[in-house]
Amino acid sequence: MKQISTRFSMAVHILTLIAVHPNELTGDFIAGSVNTNPVVIRRIMGMLKKAGLVEVRSGVGGASLLKAPEEITLLDVYRAVDVIEDNQLFRVHADPNMQCPVGRNIELVLQSELNEAQSAMEHRLAQTTLSQLTTRFK
Repeated sequence: MKQISTRFSMAVHILTLIAVHPNELTGDFIAGSVNTNPVVIRRIMGMLKKAGLVEVRSGVGGASLLKAPEEITLLDVYRAVDVIEDNQLFRVHADPNMQCPVGRNIELVLQSELNEAQSAMEHRLAQTTLSQLTTRFK
């Protein structure tokens, strides 16, 4: 089964690190905390920068948030890292048998349910900010 990309959780991890340790982070420190290759971190940081969530200082290194942690929602992060293709969290299999009454109708019937599920998830992500996450840390 295909999962939602781990880029989302890594991006949340990166942004939360920057929120907790502003102006103290290098790419290597972030990569160590996320426990992944610095190349992966740079790629995700580029997506976050493109989305207007972070500023990255090359040379000396380091990054800072362009918005307050209270203003960055999980939905902002989710959208920034292109978690899903074509804005479709769920995809219906291709080429069902059109001679079959189920095959002929399944995509239309199922897709509306799946679109509602995606909307509910996105609504929930929009309710949580980075600052709310950091208050839960022990």
